[in-house]
Amino acid sequence: ASRAMEAAATLSLFFFFATGVWSQMEEEKKPTYLTAAVGDSVVFNCPLDFPHDVAIPYVLRWNKEHQTVFSSNDGVLSATDGYEQRVSLVPAGLPMGKGSINLTAIRETDAGWYECRIYFPNRTPSTRPNGTWFHLAVDGGNLLTVPPTNQTIMEGKAVELTCVTKEADSVISWYKDGVILSELPDLLSRSWVAPEGSLTIRQASMDDLGSFTCEVVNQKGEKQAASSFLNVTYPAKIVYSPREIFLPYGRPTLLDCHFRANPPLITLRWEKDGFLFDPLNVQGVFYRKNGSLFFERVDESHSGEYTCTPFNSLGTEGPSPPIHVVVQRPPVFTVTPQNLYLRKVGDSIEIPCDALDGDGTHRPTIVWFKKDGTPLPAGRAVVTGGNLTLSNIHENDGGLYQCVASNEAATITSETELMVENSVPRAPHNLTAESTLTSITVRWLPGGSRASGDFSIWYRPTDMSEWRTMRIQSRGSSEATVGNLLPGREYELMVLSQDSQGDGMFSKALRARTKTPPPGYTQENPASPQPWHTPTGASIDPFQQISRPLNVRVELSAEGYLVEWDPPTLGVDILDHYMVRWFRHGHEQLAETMETNTNSVSIPNLEEQSTYIFTVTAVTNNKYMSESDRLTLQVPANGRTRVATLATAMGVGLLLAALATVWYVRRWYRNNQLKGTHISSS
Repeated sequence: ASRAMEAAATLSLFFFFATGVWSQMEEEKKPTYLTAAVGDSVVFNCPLDFPHDVAIPYVLRWNKEHQTVFSSNDGVLSATDGYEQRVSLVPAGLPMGKGSINLTAIRETDAGWYECRIYFPNRTPSTRPNGTWFHLAVDGGNLLTVPPTNQTIMEGKAVELTCVTKEADSVISWYKDGVILSELPDLLSRSWVAPEGSLTIRQASMDDLGSFTCEVVNQKGEKQAASSFLNVTYPAKIVYSPREIFLPYGRPTLLDCHFRANPPLITLRWEKDGFLFDPLNVQGVFYRKNGSLFFERVDESHSGEYTCTPFNSLGTEGPSPPIHVVVQRPPVFTVTPQNLYLRKVGDSIEIPCDALDGDGTHRPTIVWFKKDGTPLPAGRAVVTGGNLTLSNIHENDGGLYQCVASNEAATITSETELMVENSVPRAPHNLTAESTLTSITVRWLPGGSRASGDFSIWYRPTDMSEWRTMRIQSRGSSEATVGNLLPGREYELMVLSQDSQGDGMFSKALRARTKTPPPGYTQENPASPQPWHTPTGASIDPFQQISRPLNVRVELSAEGYLVEWDPPTLGVDILDHYMVRWFRHGHEQLAETMETNTNSVSIPNLEEQSTYIFTVTAVTNNKYMSESDRLTLQVPANGRTRVATLATAMGVGLLLAALATVWYVRRWYRNNQLKGTHISSS
């Protein structure tokens, strides 16, 4: 009975184990379905199953429809026809099994069943139940049957990039790196396209390396494209070698070897004067990663004939032509410009600059630039022997200038700055006048070279103190007509020049008289100016229109100086704003102008120990002006003010101290008298 029980248990255990193994095998053989379009790529993920999870030598085989298409044995890869250049193992480090492969440039014929199998040549049995099945469905190949594949070719060899279409009447275009082949004449001259669409390059060049795209368009206008990468390999070669190079004495510099290599560079050998030049044995010379020589400090021992020879895994095409290296001392400035030059508009200036080579035998090339990149003024800038001459200076000529001296070894720079003073416009001159009954036409010549500035006419009857102003609307005009005048009356006129910097100078005053009215001319004549009246009925001179501001005063305040005035008594209803002007006594140029709508302005600072003249002008909404009487202000020195204040404070302090002393003495004397009286009575 016990034996029967043991046999039953053994049979049950065997049945359980067999069922588990069979279910595991069935699970592992469950296929994976993949879909790709013609020209695309797809990854088949195949994890490998080792006995006891210990990796041992194996052979990996990928079968398609029971035929091996790819295998890997001890690191040697092989693929059957049609799969060469298109199938490869997935690189290590990706989240894929060790048996995974990448199939590129998918074709319609790639559709079908694939199986991943592993064999163990040194183990019995040689296989394990680790076959993995995939089914690949290829769609989208309505125009392309065979797309191009990635290829690697040696330079100078012929290569064919396959591109087969389904429809013979389709139009095929080839592109390299996105540029159509017809725009690449060198490549076009070495290639042709077969009737079925494949591109053949007769002699591959290193410049052919890149992506090639085959684009197909059928008669219906449908498009399909597929790309491949062409890798052109060649031995390392020199692509450029200068015959002569100048190295700057005493400075760090590089000596480059211009080469190309595919596969990449392995080593590079330098020779000097026919002997091996190893930087490891030369003090102050080092190799760079790209093979260039780095000289930490150049000296005469580094001159000579150099050659460089690059190597890669395919070898080399030979050394470079000899490079004649000359050690030259950099240029040195013998004359440098000052740091700053100050000139006025219209002036001329010569800025010196000169240099020699370090050995003092040759003159380097000297050029001038504006540091902001703007060109030197054409026709007004001349460079002679290194010196820069600027004539008829304009305001925009200001800025930083660079004197640059260079030779084959190095370039040096010296900077200077030109500042252009903001000079005010000069006074107009040569004033002339023509008059009618009620107007005077004034003509003048602009001062200096600023004919395009603004001008305004200041005028008044000679028997009145108020000045009126008329701004000339036409910029650059040199004449103006002042109207609304009284006939037979003498007027004084001046012209003021103005620009973006402010008011300039007045011209000399000119007196002119309006024509005498003919007999019978009366004030009631409609053609003559009519008098107008104030609300109270008082008559106002037709010239006046608005009276002047009154009681102009200037007082010292916490913010500086406060200028106040009373409003005009006439014409306040047409007042637009006030204009406050002040200038230093003895100077024709205005110090500053401020506009306000109130009856006061605050001036932050005035120059000490100076005399200023203030005027306040009332401006109407039709631009007529009436100026107040002038106020003269003497600004004292702050030092004197402080001394006077201190002296006053000391005097007050001494007076208080004296009073306190007298009060104390009198109280002490009184107390003593009271004590004496008390003693006597007792």
